[in-house]
Amino acid sequence: MALADHDRRPAPALPIRLAISWLTNAIVLAVVAAVLSGVHVKDAGALLLAAAVFGVLNTILKPGLRLVTLPLALVTFGVAWFFVSLLMLIITKSIVHGFVMHGFWTAVKATLIVWIVNLALDFTPGPWQITGGRRKLRRG
Repeated sequence: MALADHDRRPAPALPIRLAISWLTNAIVLAVVAAVLSGVHVKDAGALLLAAAVFGVLNTILKPGLRLVTLPLALVTFGVAWFFVSLLMLIITKSIVHGFVMHGFWTAVKATLIVWIVNLALDFTPGPWQITGGRRKLRRG
């Protein structure tokens, strides 16, 4: 059910949305590092830098790659897009020297965890829902 016009709140300013997105990415990557022994983060600075790089890649590079891989995604029922997400993590690891993932299968598991945590965040009320596709409609 759509929100009534008087119930709609304006979206927060871009810097606020970016900060929330950045911190959400940091939480997601911290969960990945905590769960997987093959993922290591040197310190909080490296975690925040990895979150920023991951966010920029997901904002700028991922949509183009999803468009290019659309025919393959249709044939594979979306599995190709999993590998686009995997690539975003691998590029992040390559750019941020304090964010380390050991091996391809660790990266696959990390991508699955990122997906699961993001799915959980989609269904959990909180400030992260004001960014991107997480902005929810109130149900009446």
